[in-house]
Amino acid sequence: MNTRPNIVLIHGAWADGSSWSGVIQRLQADGYHVTAPQFPLTALADDVARLRQVLDFQDGPAIVAGHSYGGQIITALGPDAPGVAGLVYIAAFGLDEGESLGALLSQGPVTPALAHLVTDKQGFGWLSEDDFVHHFAADVDPVQAKVMYAVQQPLATSAFTDVMGVPAWKTQPSWYLVAADDQALPPAAERQFAARMGATTVEIPASHVAMVSHPGDVAQLIETAADAVRATS
Repeated sequence: MNTRPNIVLIHGAWADGSSWSGVIQRLQADGYHVTAPQFPLTALADDVARLRQVLDFQDGPAIVAGHSYGGQIITALGPDAPGVAGLVYIAAFGLDEGESLGALLSQGPVTPALAHLVTDKQGFGWLSEDDFVHHFAADVDPVQAKVMYAVQQPLATSAFTDVMGVPAWKTQPSWYLVAADDQALPPAAERQFAARMGATTVEIPASHVAMVSHPGDVAQLIETAADAVRATS
């Protein structure tokens, strides 16, 4: 039966499910069933467990889209990802086996958005307001960016040392949106991820939070992925 896949959206670090609001509205208007759960960001294993829980709750196959660290979560599903029809990366990490976030980020200078990362006593990292508003969400209206800053979800710093197993993109069709003006994850790294996974790739002039500043472009790529998997089902 050639029915539309469900859409599951995974937020990244220093964000929450509401960061997908503009994308959700567009996908729902086009008739898609969308889920954008909150992730604990307490450990990669915890986040993958939450995603598996959400996937198990779906009534059919799903396109799974991850932003930033959300790409780490969807990649860590590995080859055993029941219910997943395709992966969409939005300015997201797409690590290969044996790689870690910390090792990757240490290969170059600290990006402006992460320049003043503060780690609390429990080992969670937070962005400063200035870095969040002016670099992390650089092309978002400052009033909205400050709201996003207020609801940021900190990331356990242990996530930077977690080593990737066999990545899900080895066995799943993938799509990638490169944010050309990203000041958190270098656009060059995004292009490398996309090329390495053989992803269908689009590039737009956006900050790291492309799903907030360019929800139409993000929704379009997700729908492109959905159309592609329907055509092959």
